[in-house]
Amino acid sequence: MFMAEQTQVEIKDKFCFTVDEASAYFNIGEKKLRKIVTDNLDTGFIIQNGVKFLIKREQFENS
Repeated sequence: MFMAEQTQVEIKDKFCFTVDEASAYFNIGEKKLRKIVTDNLDTGFIIQNGVKFLIKREQFENS
């Protein structure tokens, strides 16, 4: 059986971050980042998938 290699994308190259990844990348506390996310759901840098939030890295950096 052939198994494909799994490649990891470096955090600096990711398009979207989870709250945990964004917290580590931007050096912002998780609680503060979750508050920022809930206050800015309509700004365009947040993607909501069910109960999971993804943060668009470049748009968040520029806002």
